[in-house]
Amino acid sequence: MELALAKPVKSASNWYIHLFFTLICLFMIIPFVLVIAVSLTSENSLLHDGYRFIPKELSLEAYRIVLKSPEIWLKSYGVTIAITVVGTATSLLFTTLTAYPMSRRDFRYHRPLTFYIFFTLLFNGGTIPFYILMTQYLHLKNSILALIIPLLMNPFNIIIMKSYLDKMSVEIIESAKIDGSSEFRIFYRIILPLSTPALATLSLFISFAYWNDWFNALLFIDDNKYVPLQLLLVRILSQIEFLANSPLAETASKLQFANFPTLSVRMAMALVAGGPMMVMFPFFQKYFIKGITVGSLKN
Repeated sequence: MELALAKPVKSASNWYIHLFFTLICLFMIIPFVLVIAVSLTSENSLLHDGYRFIPKELSLEAYRIVLKSPEIWLKSYGVTIAITVVGTATSLLFTTLTAYPMSRRDFRYHRPLTFYIFFTLLFNGGTIPFYILMTQYLHLKNSILALIIPLLMNPFNIIIMKSYLDKMSVEIIESAKIDGSSEFRIFYRIILPLSTPALATLSLFISFAYWNDWFNALLFIDDNKYVPLQLLLVRILSQIEFLANSPLAETASKLQFANFPTLSVRMAMALVAGGPMMVMFPFFQKYFIKGITVGSLKN
């Protein structure tokens, strides 16, 4: 009798859970579908009918304008891919090398090191000292290193990695020491293979940070050959806004941009810029969930 009553309750509970997550998925998918629909809608239709999920007038004009000069996009794509790949690999190495001694209880300075990393999570030197350091002391103005070094070590990522490494069994390390393994061999052959979920999760965080970063490029990059994709988008949108709305713009330019599909071009740019990362995310999803949940259980 108790089993007969428990089964409908469990079924109803599962139904509510499924409904809840279905709604969350819809809230995430619907804006993305709307962005695609707007990018495929003509500008006149957007001005008269507003945003619609089913375009009233289909148009590929926005994509034609965005991809009109492919060499500029390819150059910026190359810069962005280079800093994302190199930066993610280097940052992952630095993050793991910092978090590992913090997680070792037999390391004498693991508490001061942990406090130092946590302190930098709460406070930083500010934009002006950061700019002076990068340009006056490190001389990284107009250098691709200016796009990689600022994001190399994020305290939040280090703490996530430390939380994951804290769960490693001390007996494994002690057994390896008894067998004659050095610290480097323990780290390379034991710690890193056991940290695959956390490494995959952090690599996703770090790669998104490098891919979406435009502020450091705005500060340090003036040379067009080092302009990343996101800064290129910012410049294009700023120029469009200026030529379309500024009273100081030349009359010919204003007339040329009077019928420019500003709204649909913005959405097309968002899809072109974010497309590769949206394709990459599903491949990391299983590691992402496992790495976040396991790393957050203890601390």
